[in-house]
Amino acid sequence: MNISFEGKVALVTGAGSGMGLATAKAFAEEKAAVVLADVQEKAILAAAEELVAAGHKALAIPCDVSDDVQVEAMVTRTVAEFGRLDAAFNNAGVMARIAPTANSTPVDWDRVIGINLRAVWTCMRYELLQMERQGSGAIVNCSSVGGIRGDMGISPYIASKHGVMGLTRTAALEYAAKGIRVNAICPGTIDTAIARAVIEGDEKRYEALSKSSPIGRLGRPEEIASAVLWLCSSGASYVIGHALVVDGGLTVATGAKIE
Repeated sequence: MNISFEGKVALVTGAGSGMGLATAKAFAEEKAAVVLADVQEKAILAAAEELVAAGHKALAIPCDVSDDVQVEAMVTRTVAEFGRLDAAFNNAGVMARIAPTANSTPVDWDRVIGINLRAVWTCMRYELLQMERQGSGAIVNCSSVGGIRGDMGISPYIASKHGVMGLTRTAALEYAAKGIRVNAICPGTIDTAIARAVIEGDEKRYEALSKSSPIGRLGRPEEIASAVLWLCSSGASYVIGHALVVDGGLTVATGAKIE
């Protein structure tokens, strides 16, 4: 199936690195005009310049997604620059400080929930208002395998990603009849700066992490990008409120025991 976004406009948050950057590049390569948003201003400016130099339409917008005013301005500028908004990948997120639930702090909970959940709602709010005016659009929210199961030591993160799933499914029902599709993607462990920060440079832990899924390796950001683009494409026109798991078989194997 040929996925093309020619004449379409895509917005990606957390586009400074990892899955967000890979997805922004993938949208551009499929001929979309792409907006890269992130707090990492230098990173998105460099990425946008690279895409423009390669003949693509790209715009970098520095944005702290936990700030409602900045998010509204991000969507407003996207539409002012390109005239519309057809696809959005709400990807910006952070990891929780590793600690048992009783040792988590209010500061960590507020930070993680504020960025991973509340900011997704804020982005969706302005994206949906624009897409409703158009009568069309597709949104993909970044949840996690942690959004469909538990995991020890990162309760704020797990709670935030479960919240993204509830938010996604509710909005999907509310806007399906208005021509807007809302879905979520649930990545497993992807080889990104965040994943490497968790292991704190411990190569043995990294190797063990790599072998934790049945496929025997970590996921690549580009593999998440491919899934996001499909969910935003006409090929997924009947996909509503779905959680697409891309994890190398990790959740399928959970609880399995081989003698």
